Amino acid sequence: MFADFIPLFVIVLIALGLSLTLLAAAYLLGPSRPSQMKRTPYESGMDPIGSARERYSVKFYLVAMIFIVFDIEVVFMYPWAVSFHQFIDAGIVATVGVLSVVGLFVAILTLGLVYDIKKGGLDFD
Repeated sequence: MFADFIPLFVIVLIALGLSLTLLAAAYLLGPSRPSQMKRTPYESGMDPIGSARERYSVKFYLVAMIFIVFDIEVVFMYPWAVSFHQFIDAGIVATVGVLSVVGLFVAILTLGLVYDIKKGGLDFD
């Protein structure tokens, strides 16, 4: 059992060794000319205003969660779309079954989006 994982461990060791070697080479061989201007904080070409430890709004996290949910939706919808022709060949019962499952999935996500819009999760001030 352990012998089956030896190639995996070898690949992990090679990747770890190569990445550490390249980081060390970049550190040792790369130019290092620090200056006061290079050490100042930089954000989108403008000097930052306020502290870096300010809290983000909860709406930022809600939008991020909505993005993740709909990104996962696309990940689930793609295999269904690719394999749909197999269900058509299998008959009307299989096609209706798959379409009902996909429809339920999309309906649940649509209800979640409508709920979020009604609660103001996508309204920015």
